[in-house]
Amino acid sequence: MKIRYATMIVDDMEESVKFYTETLDFTLDEVFDVPGGKITLLDGEGFAGIELIESKNFETGLYSIGMDVEDINKEIDDLEAKGANIALKPVETQVGYMARVIDPNGINIVLVQHTK
Repeated sequence: MKIRYATMIVDDMEESVKFYTETLDFTLDEVFDVPGGKITLLDGEGFAGIELIESKNFETGLYSIGMDVEDINKEIDDLEAKGANIALKPVETQVGYMARVIDPNGINIVLVQHTK
C-alpha cells in the first residue's frame, strides 16, 4: 500500500488553500462544489496529495488517510484475517473501487484501487 492523500476537514477553504499553496508549496489540482460544501485537491511533491473539505457536516481536523492498492479484494481479505475493523467492503467509484478501514483511534483508512 502507498499513502496517496490525507483528507482534512477545514473551516475556511480559502485560508487553507492559501496556506498549503503559498506556505507549503502544494499546487492546486481540482476544485469541486458538492452539496453542503466544497472539495479542493492539492498535489505535493512525489506521490502524495491533500484533499481539503469545507463542510458543516463534519468536525474540523484529520478525516482520513487514502492509500492506493493493487488488489482491493485481496487487501480487505488480508486485513479481515488480521482482525481489522472493516467499515466498508469494496464498492465501485468513479476511479475504480474503494473500501474503508477504521484504525484503533477512529481514523478512516480509505483503500483505493484505480481502474479507470
